[in-house]
Amino acid sequence: MRKEGEIRIPSGCAIAAMISKSGDRMCGERIVASMRPMHDRSNGLGGGFAGYGIYPEYRDFYAFHLFFDSRSTRKECEALLKEQFEVVKGELIPIRKTAAITDEPIIWRYFVAPLPSVLRDLQLDADELVVRTVMKINTSLNGAYVFSSGKNMGTFKAVGYPEDVGAFYRLDEYEGYCWTAHGRYPTNTPGWWGGAHPFTLLDCSVVHNGEISSYDANRRFIEMFGYKCTLQTDTEVITYILDYLMRVQKLTAEEAAQIIAAPFWSTIARVSDPAQKKQLQYLRTMFSSLLITGPFSIVLGFNGGLMALNDRLKLRSMVVGEKADRVYIASEEAAIRVMEPDVDTIWSPSGGEPVVVRVTGGQADGR
Repeated sequence: MRKEGEIRIPSGCAIAAMISKSGDRMCGERIVASMRPMHDRSNGLGGGFAGYGIYPEYRDFYAFHLFFDSRSTRKECEALLKEQFEVVKGELIPIRKTAAITDEPIIWRYFVAPLPSVLRDLQLDADELVVRTVMKINTSLNGAYVFSSGKNMGTFKAVGYPEDVGAFYRLDEYEGYCWTAHGRYPTNTPGWWGGAHPFTLLDCSVVHNGEISSYDANRRFIEMFGYKCTLQTDTEVITYILDYLMRVQKLTAEEAAQIIAAPFWSTIARVSDPAQKKQLQYLRTMFSSLLITGPFSIVLGFNGGLMALNDRLKLRSMVVGEKADRVYIASEEAAIRVMEPDVDTIWSPSGGEPVVVRVTGGQADGR
């Protein structure tokens, strides 16, 4: 029998991210490699990645990534898309067959643009049309699931260990200015292709380590605004919350962090700056149902940046490293040192302290 200390019991799930503040594109193999030293944080039931700046030739089009159960379902979905979008390209997502990844669905991508006549008739902006289309497909078209829908970005996920998922999707052939990664250790939901992280909507992608006890309250609130939480998983609801706060309510990433990981009332009471105190009180009161409780560390990716955030008590590990214009985030320092062996600084954010990194040029600005 093994004694205490002879086996490793990780705190579940692995997350990692890297970003170039100047917008330089980096090979996806580096983010895949970061997951190898955190292998024991996963159990083979889910792994995935999100890359930003990976489709520069189609940067003006929404990139829909979908899983299909059958060819007939794919044709039905294509017909639905063509009613509201110009489909400029549709193709199988390239994969590399591997013994570690099995039972894959049909994996397709479409580059689309909303038809102006549809936007005019429905009186919607393009992003809202995409959101409604994603919700419609994922709730009413049996055998089809949209798992990525942003511009100049894409999510790649599957059932398997993350390093195998990266090889399966040939991420060594992609380049992006920002990458996020996740290795899953599911606790409350089964492992399946759509349930792997990242969860995405438009360009908002979330990888998450932890378990939120506020799921029901968060879900009931966010579903009042048209979001459909079909997967019964906390990461899905976090993604929709952040889309609602940042796209619909037009808050900054920092303001969104002050809502989902709001300071305790006792902490707010000690804030000396009157304007800051008033803002914190307003956000805590106005969006009280979007406070996320329980242990978590998340990385939010969005076009032009990312945010890393722990729960207020920092019950899940997360470290940050920096080297020149690049920032690295991971559950463990070992993963950062795989991405950048000569990292200049390593530090650990405090609970509830958002780490927000924005790109100042390059691919994020369309150059």
